[in-house]
Amino acid sequence: MLRPPPPGEGKRGEQGYLAYLLRQAQGATRLAMERSLAELGVTSPQFVVLTMLKAYPGLSGAELARVAMLTPQTVGVIIRNLERDGAIRKTPHPVHGRMLQWTVTLRGATLLGRCRRHAETVERRLAAGLSAEAQRTIRRWLARIATDL
Repeated sequence: MLRPPPPGEGKRGEQGYLAYLLRQAQGATRLAMERSLAELGVTSPQFVVLTMLKAYPGLSGAELARVAMLTPQTVGVIIRNLERDGAIRKTPHPVHGRMLQWTVTLRGATLLGRCRRHAETVERRLAAGLSAEAQRTIRRWLARIATDL
C-alpha cells in the first residue's frame, strides 16, 4: 500500500496543485492559530470577528459574516458569546432601526490585543525566511486570488 508523503513532499510539496497547497497551508495555519489562541480561551472565528469589528466598527451581523467568511449562523453564535462576555455591544442602526450594529468594547479591545500578540507569533513563523519584497508579493498574490476567482 502506497502511503502519502508528509506535507512538503511529493504532491503535498512543490509538485502539488496550487489549490491543494493553499488548502494544506490554510489548514496548518488555522491549527497553529487555534492552538495559540486556545491559551486565551478564544477560537479562531472569534478572533476574526473581533478583528473585523475593530477594523470596521458598526457592522451588522450579515456584513460581519461576509467579511469574516463565516456563515450567518456561526456569526450569530459568536456574537452572542462575545456579547455575553462583554467583548462587544450592539446598537440600533441610525436609519434602519431593526438592524443592529456591533462594536468592540474596551474589554473586547483588551482581549483582542492579547489575541493579536499570540497571532503575531504565528505570523512571524509564516514569514520566517521571507524578505519584505517576497512578503509583499505573496500578499498581492493572495489578495488577487480573493478578488479574481
